[in-house]
Amino acid sequence: MKPVTRILCLSLGTLIYIAGCTLAPQYSRPEAPVPAAWPSGPAYGQAAEEQADKAIADIPWQEFFIDPKLRELIALALENNRDLRVAALNIEKSRAQYRIRRSDLFPKIDANAGATYQRLAEDFSGTGQAMNIDQYSLDLGMSSYELDLFGRVRSLKDQALEQFFATAQARRSMQISLVAEVAANYLVLAADRELLKLARDTLENQQSAYDLIRSRYDAGISSALDLYQARTSVDAARVDIARYTTFVAQDENALNLVVGSAVPADLLPAALSETLTALKELQPGLPSDVLLSRPDILQAEHLLKGANANIGAARAAFFPRITLVSSVGFGSEDLSGLFKSGSFGWKVAPQISVPIFQGGANVANLQAAEVDRDIAVAQYEKAIQTAFREVADALAQHGTIDEQLEAQQSLTDATAESYRLSSARYEKGVDSYLNVLDSQRSMYGAQQNLITVRLSRLNNLVTLYKVLGGGAKEDER
Repeated sequence: MKPVTRILCLSLGTLIYIAGCTLAPQYSRPEAPVPAAWPSGPAYGQAAEEQADKAIADIPWQEFFIDPKLRELIALALENNRDLRVAALNIEKSRAQYRIRRSDLFPKIDANAGATYQRLAEDFSGTGQAMNIDQYSLDLGMSSYELDLFGRVRSLKDQALEQFFATAQARRSMQISLVAEVAANYLVLAADRELLKLARDTLENQQSAYDLIRSRYDAGISSALDLYQARTSVDAARVDIARYTTFVAQDENALNLVVGSAVPADLLPAALSETLTALKELQPGLPSDVLLSRPDILQAEHLLKGANANIGAARAAFFPRITLVSSVGFGSEDLSGLFKSGSFGWKVAPQISVPIFQGGANVANLQAAEVDRDIAVAQYEKAIQTAFREVADALAQHGTIDEQLEAQQSLTDATAESYRLSSARYEKGVDSYLNVLDSQRSMYGAQQNLITVRLSRLNNLVTLYKVLGGGAKEDER
């Protein structure tokens, strides 16, 4: 092999090798700035110590939400919710932007055909006579193709790819949040409907008691104090009926919004007591590294990788850029002679641009890219810390909610018995009606609190499912 040929081959091989490289820094995932295990202590009980048979991220929502009505509402929301629809469209947009960036790695080849008709004046023809000139051309050319010797285009392509991945993770995160929001709104509506029913039952009972005391007052057996004390219970129940009627209407409006369409009446819950088994029990005891599979944390990591790739593009701006402009084709003064011998022509125009003085722009761009990377690292670490706090808070409630529910149930039973006994003593003339009124108020408040605690327990399961990335892996598959 001749020395010149050897040098050309080596140069070409070097260019091909360099073109496959980038100047982006080697990516390494930052250490998670949280403990390796969940918190422990009296508030957490055994919640953070028991090991789950199946990771919550592997549990699809169809398996976690048992209630058929709730599952149907979630399916409607996934189909109709506008926020989720926008997230899906953002994925398509990011995919298109990535394809645009990737296309810059390949030459753009265009075919052009043209015709020129021109009449030259006598002074310009060179013959002393006016001339008509016809020109026809057919070209196949490549315009401004950059030889990506230092990975600038490849780095921009990698950044667009990471942005696409981040957008996809944002959509998965939104889906998990949407599923949890539908469930939470469904449970709140069930609780408020049960509270409304309790207020109506209380009004009916108190109205009967008031009517009885009024008849006794008219007969001179009960005092005016007893009559007006009974009236306060009636009016308090009426206030609660009006209040919970408003809450129920607002809950239905919220459910319609999150589902994305009017919810059929047969899918609405009647009472919270009918949905106590609507959710699957969870065992959240897993190492804290499960947070790394949460879609929002994966989104932050992809954005970090994209910022890392941008540094490669900023570094490449310090080096020469080589672009190629070339074309091959045919030209002739006669259309019939366009493809005859001698009409073929070609052109190659390589251009090289070497940055000499940019006023510090390239240095500033590199510094900005590095700062963007540092910001992305901080945001990634903050996302992990926020996720850890969300799980820890949910575990703290999960570890004590059953004990709270048991105590509230016992309190409700005790106040009901106290109300029964005080009513009996009042009927026998042993106690005043004030004791009956106090017992009734205690019982009513305990019944309301029991519904609230039951709601908190179910909402806690929904929250745990959400913050531990429930269904994330199933959705990814």
